[in-house]
Amino acid sequence: MKSTTKIQLSLMMFLEFFIWGGWFVTMGTYLTQTLGTDGAETALAYSSQSWGAIIAPFIIGLIADRFFNAERILGVLHLIGAGLMYQLYNAPDFDAFLPYVMGYMIAYMPTLALVNSVSFNQMTDPAKQFSFIRVFGTIGWIVAGLAISYVFLWDSADQIAEGALKNTFLMTGVASAFLGLFSFTLPKTPPKVSKDEKIKIGDIIGLDALKLLKDRNFLVFFLASILICIPLAFYYQHANQFLTEINVEGATGKMTIGQASEVFFMLLLPFFFKRFGFKNTILVGMLAWAVRYLLFAYGDSGELAFMLIVGIALHGICYDFFFVSGQIYTDSKAGERYKSAAQGLITLATYGVGMLVGFWVAGKITDHYLVSENVHDWRSIWTAPAIFAAGVMVLFALVFKSEKIEYKS
Repeated sequence: MKSTTKIQLSLMMFLEFFIWGGWFVTMGTYLTQTLGTDGAETALAYSSQSWGAIIAPFIIGLIADRFFNAERILGVLHLIGAGLMYQLYNAPDFDAFLPYVMGYMIAYMPTLALVNSVSFNQMTDPAKQFSFIRVFGTIGWIVAGLAISYVFLWDSADQIAEGALKNTFLMTGVASAFLGLFSFTLPKTPPKVSKDEKIKIGDIIGLDALKLLKDRNFLVFFLASILICIPLAFYYQHANQFLTEINVEGATGKMTIGQASEVFFMLLLPFFFKRFGFKNTILVGMLAWAVRYLLFAYGDSGELAFMLIVGIALHGICYDFFFVSGQIYTDSKAGERYKSAAQGLITLATYGVGMLVGFWVAGKITDHYLVSENVHDWRSIWTAPAIFAAGVMVLFALVFKSEKIEYKS
């Protein structure tokens, strides 16, 4: 791969995740403290991610893979996203905000697959080359968080009170417009499927992989993946709101520690996977979710602030040891025939169904423990997903039978 192509793909990946990390992390804080939403309304806004994940395969399967170059669709979707971000920036209340965020995530979620397609199409050895490109996405997410907290100070108490977090939508809108235009300069990635070739809806959403559920172990893993997304939703939806509400300075910047740990534990995963096996690896990931939420429940912004930092830093174990090892497990169980369908089915089940339920549950519980305006009983709120994650871990430990899975790095 040419060095110029590497630079292009790296910049593409940086911007892709700079955009997502630049508004999604702080949206809960913005909605509750600027637009005055309750937990249920905040959950409805975050559910846009799940609806986007559910609809994305149809955009990719029915349009991107059949009629247009991937880089062109990527450009069009990000230009649409830029316009929607500008509307979010100007939205005066939640009723005006909601349809735009729903529309935005329907446009954005397919781009996650498109940037991968554009990248893989230029690679001679994806197993070795993709990780170098993909890490720039994590860097982009981190840079967005650091900029919000330490450059613009938009998540400081006085700036939040003035509604400064609305600027995150303007910032990411500009980045989205740039990426949209830049995408048309990316290497050509033609359609994978002939427009005349018949395609089944079942192929798009991975229904062929349902045959794998006849395997008892895979069925247990599949159900556990959906269930663990319920406590996962609490973090995405309420972590930034929680940290800012208890007066943690530079909350968004501190949350980037989670992305840094994700890179570190991704490097550690092959060793752990080979040494302790799939079952133990995924159990550690589940345990990390429970421990993280207990640290949030009993930590504070004073002397116990280190507990919050440790909880954030556990993100690498939480995500890599469960979701990445789960992708490896799915790949090994599916084989060549159902490989793509199985990954699509797991994505639909987790980011679609699991997190959709999780956002709703998180909103209901947060509303239940509202003490006064913008003051919550966070200890009780975080205890709920901690207990749930621990329960899923125990059930998985008892029901899933150990089996040897090869890790292909």
